[in-house]
Amino acid sequence: MDVIGRGADFNPTNRFERLATVDDWEHLDEAEIDDAPRKVATELYDDQSQSIVTENNSPDLSFRFSLNPYRGCVHGCSYCYARPYHEFLGFSAGLDFETKIMVKRDAAALFRKFLAQPSWKCQLIVMSGVTDCYQPIERQFGVTRACLQVAAAANQPLGMITKNALVTRDLDILADMATRNLVQVNISVTSLDQTLTRKMEPRTSSPAARLRAIRELTDAGVPVHVMTAPIIPGLNDSEIPKILEAAAEAGASGASYTILRLPHGVQEIFLHWLEQQMPEAKERVESRLRAVRGGELNDSQFGTRMRGEGLIAQQIDQTFRVFRKRHQLDRSEFRFDTTQFRRPDPNGRQKSLF
Repeated sequence: MDVIGRGADFNPTNRFERLATVDDWEHLDEAEIDDAPRKVATELYDDQSQSIVTENNSPDLSFRFSLNPYRGCVHGCSYCYARPYHEFLGFSAGLDFETKIMVKRDAAALFRKFLAQPSWKCQLIVMSGVTDCYQPIERQFGVTRACLQVAAAANQPLGMITKNALVTRDLDILADMATRNLVQVNISVTSLDQTLTRKMEPRTSSPAARLRAIRELTDAGVPVHVMTAPIIPGLNDSEIPKILEAAAEAGASGASYTILRLPHGVQEIFLHWLEQQMPEAKERVESRLRAVRGGELNDSQFGTRMRGEGLIAQQIDQTFRVFRKRHQLDRSEFRFDTTQFRRPDPNGRQKSLF
């Protein structure tokens, strides 16, 4: 059945669960089957995590520490590599990932306690390394903004990753942090075709809104890096030149890309989405994905999982480099200032001046 406004319309089996349920329509009469598209409500749950900053040791990530205010993501991007993380919670990587969202209401307090630890040696922390910190429910809960306020007070450098124009709501904090070289915003632009993004990323900001956000941020002095991520060979790779041109015109100062990854259940979800939403592109996309993944649909190896390999991957990389340079998006890498860090009081009290 079609699901309105979602990237996935089913729940693949959780790889950690011993039991699975399967819809069996054969035992229903035609009169009992409603073919009309249906809405699935978003369910919100309190996350009881006792820590908020996570550490990774991946050699192909540019950051070691990250902070995620939410688990699951309302954006519902069909290709999202973060979907399998929901399986650790007993949910599915499919429809559950975008409709059952865990909210870390205590994130700001936990963040302050983390920064207050004597063992913390200030370095970059990224929001969010997994799910989008500015997904639509942030309007309701303000968890990301509260964490920003903690970082600003402690002069803790942050890298923000989002594809939602809601980031401009926090321009007051971001602009202030930018004057101290404490923040950079990374905005994902996967396509300039809203017809495609509406299908592929159903609850994200439109491409035009993301470009406006880049302009507003840069006009306020906030450095913006554009991520053409993911590049899906045979679907949006031809847009690389236009995306980089539009990003540069909006004021971005840097750009990078990754090639589509399909870990665990994401493969089944994305291929099903292709068949349902882009059937004319399915054979082409699958063929080119296998071409950049050594004949497979996914590669989890460090070093190649982000960039792929083979002729098509080389062509994508060369095209990206040429147009990044043409639009001056290859300027020197932004440097965060870690020398201003002030360890906060773990309970949020103002420190004594004496």
